[in-house]
Amino acid sequence: MAVKKVTSNKKTASQAKRGEQVTKPTRKASGLPVPVFSLTGRAAGTMNLPKETFGAKVNKKLLAQAVRVYMANQKKFTASTKTRGEVRGSTAKVFRQKGTGRARHGAIRAPIFVGGGIVFGPKPRKVKLNLPKKMRRAALVSALSSKMNDKNVMGLSGLEKASGKTKEFSRLLKKVNSPKGALIVTGEKNDKVVRAVNNIPGVDVLPASLINAYEVVKHNMLLITKEAADVLSGKGKKV
Repeated sequence: MAVKKVTSNKKTASQAKRGEQVTKPTRKASGLPVPVFSLTGRAAGTMNLPKETFGAKVNKKLLAQAVRVYMANQKKFTASTKTRGEVRGSTAKVFRQKGTGRARHGAIRAPIFVGGGIVFGPKPRKVKLNLPKKMRRAALVSALSSKMNDKNVMGLSGLEKASGKTKEFSRLLKKVNSPKGALIVTGEKNDKVVRAVNNIPGVDVLPASLINAYEVVKHNMLLITKEAADVLSGKGKKV
């Protein structure tokens, strides 16, 4: 029977006898690094985002389906027309049945007459499309990963110091080169940040628990806090 030689244990034991300190190999930080900016627009290091959420394979078909479902659910079908039984008008027979040489008609409210009812016209209705929870989650991961592939994801720190002034965030967006707007994702709802970006077109603020694939795709840049990244990865507290 062959005997395997264990060299690593002997080496550490000999080092221990000589009083040498045994150092364990350090693990590389797992995750995808993104630059972090402070509220003033200054670089504040980097932040590692989970690969499971920001580095997954992009499913374009599922992403398109999620966007289509979201947009369909935003539509309101409120148009309404009246049928021949709802319009005003006499119920008497327009003219006698025979002898006139004209086609027979029973009422002035028929759709063929001006002012008559509408045939197969629109009526108010409710349209609700649903996606399973796993598909919604997968579509969100695809949207986040797509933004990461395009290098349009940045970290944000210091939002708890926000004063609520618009010029503060206008200056920040100029420094991070986001002229077409951005989506700021926070861990929890921050009223001061919401008030500050209300007057900036194309910029929205949402807590991590309320974002969806459409909101991520809609905006050019994604600014995310550390707390929001923890919520999206399932490690943080859900709001």
